[in-house]
Amino acid sequence: MGIEGFDLNLLRVFAAVHALRNVGRAAEALGLSQPAVSHALTRLRLQLRDPLFVRVAGGVAPTARADELAAAVERALSTVQAALAQAERFDPATSGRTFRLHMSDIGEGVFLPRLTQTVRARAPGVRLEVFQLEHDRIADALDRGRIDLAFGYLPTVTETRRVDLFEERYVLLLRSAHPQASLRVNRAMLAKLDYAVVRSHPQTSLLLHRLGLQERVRLVIPHFMALGNILDATDLAAVVPLQVAQMFAARGGFRVLRPDLGTHEFAVGLHWSRRFEHDAANRWLREIALRLFRQTPAGRTA
Repeated sequence: MGIEGFDLNLLRVFAAVHALRNVGRAAEALGLSQPAVSHALTRLRLQLRDPLFVRVAGGVAPTARADELAAAVERALSTVQAALAQAERFDPATSGRTFRLHMSDIGEGVFLPRLTQTVRARAPGVRLEVFQLEHDRIADALDRGRIDLAFGYLPTVTETRRVDLFEERYVLLLRSAHPQASLRVNRAMLAKLDYAVVRSHPQTSLLLHRLGLQERVRLVIPHFMALGNILDATDLAAVVPLQVAQMFAARGGFRVLRPDLGTHEFAVGLHWSRRFEHDAANRWLREIALRLFRQTPAGRTA
């Protein structure tokens, strides 16, 4: 017979009776009445065309067909039970799981040092892999389990669960010895500068365009990683998120200026799929990220 139309609940009854060799004790173990167990066995006998159990002193004894079936049923139920337990439980200390994350190169600098340090301390066998996906692919990748979490300013990624981590704003970054570094920060000063922009973060190019400064762009690079060395060696300036500016400024030799750029703060968030809302491993990593990076309104890490 095929599995179509077969009531799989009957297999739990069968397994209990086979293990305990007694219908009454099986009913007690399952939390069912004895008539309910007897009825289930009758249905199973009819479907399998075998008596399955015969009465003996003190209970029942399995037929040869029942013994043959019992081994397969035990394996199947054990497999299902293990899968259910795995979904409910995650042991970071012993796990060898690989978590896949979306981050921009900005995010790598902001999030990865502390996230990696914490994960290594709590889950030494866990591996992190970082990808940079096109924004229109992120929600689908989360739903399909191709990535577990996505970090960043992702205003077009809407079909996900999301928590805002912190508010970000754009600032001006230039070397401390820049000829304009000591001038009053206003629109006139901005118009005297030449700029480097990063192609992977198009919001800054749009911002300079709105300010009428697109003709002052002298360099376009693909990523942020070389930006510090470029600004340190030239009189170029860059409009960047505050977190990026602070990373470069912490190394020394840079000034972070906060002119009125006509923009509002924007939220950097953590995204995940509704499908994995209750996945224990996904929840574990989310909770770490929230503890490390989610800020209170006063700007302190939660």
